[in-house]
Amino acid sequence: MSGDHSSKQYDLDLESIRSKVLLMGGMVESQLHDALASFRTGNVPQAEQVIAGDANVNRLEVSLDDECSHLIVKRQPAANDLRAVMATMKVITDLERIGDEATKIARVSKQLHVRGSVNTVNHYEAIRVMATSATSMLHDALDIYARLDDSSAAALIARDELVDYEFRAIMRNLITFMMEDPRTISAALDTLWIAKAIERIGDHAKNIAEYVVYVVEGKDIRHTDFASSKSNIPA
Repeated sequence: MSGDHSSKQYDLDLESIRSKVLLMGGMVESQLHDALASFRTGNVPQAEQVIAGDANVNRLEVSLDDECSHLIVKRQPAANDLRAVMATMKVITDLERIGDEATKIARVSKQLHVRGSVNTVNHYEAIRVMATSATSMLHDALDIYARLDDSSAAALIARDELVDYEFRAIMRNLITFMMEDPRTISAALDTLWIAKAIERIGDHAKNIAEYVVYVVEGKDIRHTDFASSKSNIPA
């Protein structure tokens, strides 16, 4: 009976942590939305709010890591249960890094608009499609994590290739801008930094989907062709 009770308590403890991870995911999603909005509109106070809000995400990361460590020590989970805790800790790390990338977007956006170089390159339009892809990936990755939906993970992982392709296209376009008109160099480089941050956010969203597969199926699919083998999306 005590073993059964301990198992139930473990499930409750883990579910409590998972709820807080999803809360953290919502915070990070909001940070990204606001960072991109400040880039689009030139709203400097909004950018500053994102930068200040990163401290809350960092505090939550430390708190959740501590809860996961205590859960491992107190409940001593094995096999599937241990896998779930370890994957949760990795999701927490990826969410914190997405928060960092959103903060980076807000910082670059702020300096871009304060410097007043917004008319030399159509900054937001250059990254609009890629930003939509990455924010959608993050939203869907959190949904996959919430439902532990490994069947949807492969399609999301495959979408990261599209974000990478869009980043390469943006880089080529911005290099052309800079070569044709040296006055655009500073603004184009800022836009490139933002595009790179968005590309990294896609990577982190992909990681979250990979951790779900690890929890549900017990497979470590990092650095494999899991997505192409499971989906009908052409390479």
